[in-house]
Parts: sequence; structure tokens; C-alpha cells
Amino acid sequence: MRLFAAVLPPKDVLLEVERVAGELRGLPGAEGLRWTGPAGWHFTLAFYGEVDDGAVAELEERLGRAARRTPAFELALRGGGQFGRGKVLWAGAEGDLRTMRLLAERAEAAARKAGVEMGEHRRYKAHLTVARGRDAVDARPYVKALEGFGTRAWTVEELVLVRSHLPRSGVPGEQPRYEAVARRALGGAG
Repeated sequence: MRLFAAVLPPKDVLLEVERVAGELRGLPGAEGLRWTGPAGWHFTLAFYGEVDDGAVAELEERLGRAARRTPAFELALRGGGQFGRGKVLWAGAEGDLRTMRLLAERAEAAARKAGVEMGEHRRYKAHLTVARGRDAVDARPYVKALEGFGTRAWTVEELVLVRSHLPRSGVPGEQPRYEAVARRALGGAG
């Protein structure tokens, strides 16, 4: 299974992302980007890639421990930026990013302890991908448009293990499908 650990924003927050993404799609050059949609909007904590079916149960158990050890925390979407010279356009986060980074580190450590190959460790940067491009684009107009973007704060109360189903039809613009495999409550949540 192709898996990752994530934080999923609530529906009303996703509606705000949808509103701003609609505005961004109206900017010149937007047709050269592949725009993600509400079903794909999440904060990836740790990307695991292909995980052997035999390791999934232990990964779920270890993610549960990581979640219990991490308190619930406040988060909001705020601003935005780009990676890879405009190949990835994203909305940023504000709030208790220290705890979110800790949860991301614990989600990565849980995978390593479960025997999942993680590859190179990178410092965690909280972001929600809004669009991708195959080639570098001038992202400045998009980043400028995201400067004033922000949503209400919400309490993150769970870590979600998500399965990614990659497109197989060959239809241009087809998006991956995401399925929650497991949800684990954070230590300070309900």
C-alpha cells in the first residue's frame, strides 16, 4: 500500500482553500499547473511510499503511540509559498507548529521502528499543496495572492494514516484518490 501520515483540515476550512484556489486559477498561466482539489488537501506529516501489507498493523500501532504522546494543538492556514521554482504551490500554516513538527517527527520515527524504509530525513515544513507543475513557473503572482489568505484556527485532534491510490486511467488531470486507513486520537483530544 502507498501510505502517508497526515493532518486533515475540517470541511469549513477546506471551503476557504477552495475559494482562494478558485481565485488563483484565474491568474495568467494557471492552466499550466495541475490544481489539487478538496479531496487531496491535507498536511502530510510523513510519506511512507509503498508499505508491505505485513508492516501496516505495526505501523498503525506505533502511530497510535506517537499520537497518544502528542497533545492536541491549534492550527490555521495562513499565507503560502512555492517549492522547486514554482513546481509546487502551497498554502502555509500557523499555530502550534512546534507540536505539529514533533508529531511529524514521531510519525517518521514510528515508521522506522515498524521497519518501513524512509529514505533521507528532511526538516518538516507544514504546507498544504494547492497546485503542481511539471516545469518551473513564475510563482510570484500566486504567492503574492496568497499573502493575505488565512482561515480560522481549529484544534487538531487526530493523526490519520492515509492510503494513496495513484491514477491509472491515463486521463489528463486525473487526481490520486485518498482513503483513511486509520485514525489515531492525539493525547489531549477527546
